[in-house]
Amino acid sequence: MPRIDVPDDLGSWMGLQPQMAEGLIALSDVVYGKSRLPQRVHELARMRIALANECEVCRNARYARDGAEADGLDADFYAHVADWRQWPGYSTREKLAAEYAEGIALDHVGMREDADFWRRLRAGFNDAEIVDLAICCALWLGTGRTMRALDVGQSCALTLARKHVELA
Repeated sequence: MPRIDVPDDLGSWMGLQPQMAEGLIALSDVVYGKSRLPQRVHELARMRIALANECEVCRNARYARDGAEADGLDADFYAHVADWRQWPGYSTREKLAAEYAEGIALDHVGMREDADFWRRLRAGFNDAEIVDLAICCALWLGTGRTMRALDVGQSCALTLARKHVELA
């Protein structure tokens, strides 16, 4: 049950501050429409933050069936998010993205000081990709925690859409 007086859905809470909501919607549009990260990298980072946030709407959100499974976003992909370090089905880059997402969600200061992590991340991603990942994680972390704290939309089903552009 929402902690503020709005209908329990995904967007009604933003209607209380529509001018501010425009900025959040614009950031969401950029994250899902302009990110150049590979789909699985993007999605594993999103899901790792969803678990950290305990946001039900985020944990249950999936891409539309048309193409998602072809991109490797199948049941196994989602089943192993919590054990991303051990599951051999994720690539090195996907695991690095999960490690970044986990670090930013649970111990951003410790992650900042972890020279080994940054050496590995910089070996796997160029600077533009790291900023891409950082901006995506900022959206997911902030909105997921906000929706969970306000208890809005937690029973809603969300189907994601992404115009995917990978770096050449």
